[in-house]
Amino acid sequence: MTKVMIYLDNSATTRPCPEAVGAMTDALTAHWANPSALYGFGIETGALLRGARQKVAAAMGAEPDRVFFTSGGTEADNWAIFSTIKRYGRRNKHIITTVIEHHAILRCMNELEHQGYEITYLQPDALGNISIDDLKAALRKDTALVSIMMVNNETGAVMPIAQMAKLTKKLAPDAIFHTDAVQGFLKIPFSAKTLGADLISVSSHKVHGPKGAGALYISPRLKAFPPLLFGGGQESGFRSGTEGTPAIFGFAAACEACKATLQADISREKALLDALIERLSKLDGLQINGTHDAPHILSLSIPGLPTQNSINILQDAGICVSAGSACAKGHRSHVMTAMGLKPEVIDGAFRVSICRDTTQEELNKLADVIENQLLPRARA
Repeated sequence: MTKVMIYLDNSATTRPCPEAVGAMTDALTAHWANPSALYGFGIETGALLRGARQKVAAAMGAEPDRVFFTSGGTEADNWAIFSTIKRYGRRNKHIITTVIEHHAILRCMNELEHQGYEITYLQPDALGNISIDDLKAALRKDTALVSIMMVNNETGAVMPIAQMAKLTKKLAPDAIFHTDAVQGFLKIPFSAKTLGADLISVSSHKVHGPKGAGALYISPRLKAFPPLLFGGGQESGFRSGTEGTPAIFGFAAACEACKATLQADISREKALLDALIERLSKLDGLQINGTHDAPHILSLSIPGLPTQNSINILQDAGICVSAGSACAKGHRSHVMTAMGLKPEVIDGAFRVSICRDTTQEELNKLADVIENQLLPRARA
């Protein structure tokens, strides 16, 4: 395995923190019983599962009994979309989303279009922002669902979810508001109880937990929300199947660890990113894309130097970055295309995403390689 010296692809996945690894090891070696079992061994594991739910709920600012575990953000998104539609039956057939959503949302919308639903796709501005006025114009009395991501995974644009949810409730009271908060959770402070969203998707491996775990917050106002899976009645009947306790316990431990230092981490990451932007903005031939409002995501372009070339050169220097979304390999960015960026800018784009472990020295090395290797290659 190639040793990773400088890892700057944290929006794709994060390194599991020691707390998460310890919790998973304990689950696999000491508390591996079925949490639904009625003997002492299983009851102990069940109690730990309840504790894990409380930890994730605390990190989300949610009621513990309204947080339901999934296999990750994609499953949570699919559950939110398709169960909302099932809840409505065929009564309301209008849905609002954006063209810059993660493919876990967009593929669901494509399927619903095939089923005859009308989808309104909100367009971003040149910086990747979605306008509240555009949402206002799109809302209708027959709108069943609004699904808008909290933080864009390519540009770091932060959407005003609280205002959007409030507007939706005012103009389309029957509509359900969902936000994919996978890139916002434990990066952008929010409380599920006060955000106003009915459904919130989060993922473990974006917050220093393991892959294979996530959660969907379901607001108390959605008393009759259709289940995702049928079977033994786990997760209060919403998602049957024996819970994946090792991943869930790791997820919970990571949430607890990240929540404890959240404000300090946000301030530190934002300062690191701002310093990097200040240095890079002075370089000719480099373009910074989007608003980069989130403290951990920065989109860069070197027009004339293909993305894969930049990734390869950086990799040779021991630095890992990505082309954009890790879930859309081999395709031109739909986000940057929607922003109206020139093809040569899109084709030369790559994403830098940092985390609580990133150091100033690592970002200095990145800037050095960009200045001394990538930009000269583009000019050659």
